Amino acid sequence: MDMKKNKNKPMEIELKEQEAVGSYSNLVMITHSPSEFVFDFIASMPGLPKAKVVKRLILTPDHAKRLANALFENIRKYEAEHGTIEIKSREKFDVPLNYRGPTPEA
Repeated sequence: MDMKKNKNKPMEIELKEQEAVGSYSNLVMITHSPSEFVFDFIASMPGLPKAKVVKRLILTPDHAKRLANALFENIRKYEAEHGTIEIKSREKFDVPLNYRGPTPEA
């Protein structure tokens, strides 16, 4: 297959109905190894003793950096249109976590 011909073709992206609904997350635990970054998106609800990982994404280091850059650029655009996003607390998460996944490093 000629790769030059494929570069000009638009890629079709499918969004399945179950994914289109989305997943709520208010906490993310990030771990990494030399070959991958693991993002565990967690939904923590007030008053409940247990939180659940609602989605796990595994990315190569270069894709993780691309994600960070894309997120930064989108936050910049959002703030230009809607104003500065205020961070309510810069302190670490003050709820004790008993995380059963890999030890977060980032």
